[in-house]
Amino acid sequence: MPYVNIKITDEGVTREQKKQLIAGVTEVLQKTLGKNPKTTTVVIDEINVDNWGMGGLPVPEFRETLKQS
Repeated sequence: MPYVNIKITDEGVTREQKKQLIAGVTEVLQKTLGKNPKTTTVVIDEINVDNWGMGGLPVPEFRETLKQS
């Protein structure tokens, strides 16, 4: 009974894209590990970029450093 938690930023991911993520992850678990798709749970958490950090900075500030490189 696999449980997969996907965390993404909340930047315009569509319902269709989420549907594809859920189906794709479920399929990978079935093909790779032989898991039953009917008992596979996939949860998508959308995180505001101000609540997500990389390189010691909130994502918006981190992205600014990439632009300067």
